[in-house]
Amino acid sequence: MTEAITCKELVELVTDYLEEALPTDQRARFEAHLSGCKGCQSYFAQMRQTISLLGRLTEDTVPLEAKDELLTLFRNWKRGKGSDAAAPAE
Repeated sequence: MTEAITCKELVELVTDYLEEALPTDQRARFEAHLSGCKGCQSYFAQMRQTISLLGRLTEDTVPLEAKDELLTLFRNWKRGKGSDAAAPAE
């Protein structure tokens, strides 16, 4: 049997899932977790709504100051300095 994914893994895979870029087995694991986790269901719904509201942004449409701030936040998050408040609980 395939190992279930965690909430953290789901958050990391959500973009690939929405872009239909996940391999079939990983997509099935994603959907299995999503079907049983209320926190991830809420997160997923928020992500879909955000994407729907924002449409498709290109790098050229993002102001340089905002781009720099987003990159700094992402780098800090990857180093473990960011807030976990937005991520669903496991």
